Amino acid sequence: MSPEVAAAVVAGAFAVLATVLPLLFRRTHSAVAEEGEATRVATLDAVSAMGSRLEARFNARIDDVRDDIDDVRESVSKVREWQAGHDAEHLIIGQPRTGGDAT
Repeated sequence: MSPEVAAAVVAGAFAVLATVLPLLFRRTHSAVAEEGEATRVATLDAVSAMGSRLEARFNARIDDVRDDIDDVRESVSKVREWQAGHDAEHLIIGQPRTGGDAT
């Protein structure tokens, strides 16, 4: 093979590579971009789902605390009722008799 033919073959090969490589890069870049977008969407969906679960657990915990507070308020109310009755008994017992054979 003559040097001119060899140079033409090499130049032709480089010309083909120069044409094909950018196409391959675009195709690969496009595939990577699509995969990146799919990963981003999946990640956002997973984070959203996790946020929903955490919000539900947080709200359930708040409801539990509210129930506990209601129970404490009810207990305090019962104690106050008992205490008012007990105070009234002491007032009744501590007062002097006003009727009958009191002297």
